[in-house]
Amino acid sequence: MKLVKWEKIPENMRTEEVRKYYDILRKRRVSLFFKRVFDLVASLLMLLLLSPVFLILAVAIKIDSPGPVFYRQERITQYGKKFRIHKFRTMVQNADKGSQVTVNHDARVTRVGRAIRACRLDETAQLFDVIRGTLTLVGTRPESPHFVEAYTDEMMATLLLPAGVTSLASIYYKDEAKLLDGAEDTDKVYIEKILPGKMYYNLMSIQNFGLWNDVRTMVMTVFAVLGKKYEGDYAEATLKEENEQMQEKSTI
Repeated sequence: MKLVKWEKIPENMRTEEVRKYYDILRKRRVSLFFKRVFDLVASLLMLLLLSPVFLILAVAIKIDSPGPVFYRQERITQYGKKFRIHKFRTMVQNADKGSQVTVNHDARVTRVGRAIRACRLDETAQLFDVIRGTLTLVGTRPESPHFVEAYTDEMMATLLLPAGVTSLASIYYKDEAKLLDGAEDTDKVYIEKILPGKMYYNLMSIQNFGLWNDVRTMVMTVFAVLGKKYEGDYAEATLKEENEQMQEKSTI
């Protein structure tokens, strides 16, 4: 995994806010190298082990609803580069013409898609992206260009590394759809309420960057998928605030 020279980073990222995170990563180039090695070895092993599951998912998706097996959408990764992410399709065709975030009981999600989402199996297709180098196993979840446009200068620091399949933010905000329930403008609520919290954890992960922290996050992800609930300080505060607001509205 390569960290380019500061002068070669996109101009909109060369700010004082980003520079402090760049300096942290520059001192850990050896860890960056082994992070890429770990990504390749782990992804290839997981693809081998999950190949029977992938076959079952492909057949189930095709039988359940018309459309391709994989969902491909433009996302942003390292240095602001665009790529088309792989996910097992869980929604009806052309679902992305509406809101770009999903709420609970979203009518666009197919019957098989709900089961796949419940087990987080739709994300496993991103192993192909990890092998290609457009994603890393642990890193900031790739956002669409629409949401990246809303990044603050400091948030742009998350683009110093490839986007990731999982992260602390993904674990703590596993049930983010609950925060969006009932929102009239889900994209607006996501940008104003959820994105800042997720970025709090993403930026903290860069500050504490290291291969062992990646392994710890992957282990936490497995337990989160199995049902364990993790609550981070920022995520917990956000959920509490939203619940209080909902209670206030219900009493009016």
